[in-house]
Amino acid sequence: MASIELTTASKPAEEPRERILLAAGREFAAHGYEAATVRDICAAAGVNVAAVNYYFGDKRRLYIESVKHAHEERVRQLPLPAWDDDVPAERRFHDFVANLLERMLGLGQPPWQVRLMMREVLHPTEACRELVEDYMRPHFAVLVSILGDVAGGRLKEPELRRLAMSVVGQCFVYRAAGEVVAMLVPRDEIESLHSPVALADHVTKLTLAALGATPPLACPDGQGRPRPITRHSSESRSP
Repeated sequence: MASIELTTASKPAEEPRERILLAAGREFAAHGYEAATVRDICAAAGVNVAAVNYYFGDKRRLYIESVKHAHEERVRQLPLPAWDDDVPAERRFHDFVANLLERMLGLGQPPWQVRLMMREVLHPTEACRELVEDYMRPHFAVLVSILGDVAGGRLKEPELRRLAMSVVGQCFVYRAAGEVVAMLVPRDEIESLHSPVALADHVTKLTLAALGATPPLACPDGQGRPRPITRHSSESRSP
């Protein structure tokens, strides 16, 4: 077997795999899978090129593991809350959405992690499939369960899954189309209303109103009945 000795003597021998994953994540995020090279990754990690084969087998597996590692770090730094049994479903829903937005927007996270995850979500590879099975599916199941509790059993599973996808979509647009959002929304509004907590408030209110768990948003101060929408006579006539 080829030697995998470190090229930088000052770095502990037990850390090369972690350093390779970090270096690979940065390289793949910056250049994409095809353009990133094992040689550059190993140089940045302070190991020789044989280390990639030793720890990961090949470049493809290294890419998959680096994507999973980036996601693991985000989940570790921003885990879902551990709710007590008596926490209302509406509170759990808000907490879930706020957590999702924190991880999606990447505030306080290394920029390369955000870029790497976006590359994979927008252009899925085998790494995305493993991410879905290992991490996204369990989180999605939690969201569906919470929405089921909010709905009080009134919605079937397919309806709950579509609703959950709508919730994820409301959050994802601020990550995937952040630059477009910045062009459409006044700067002061973004600064005051587009924090993860403020956006979570909005998504929560909108979803709870749609489920009938709270009054419609059109009600003044959330009370009373909404004003009916008046149609023009031409709109009300049958074609």
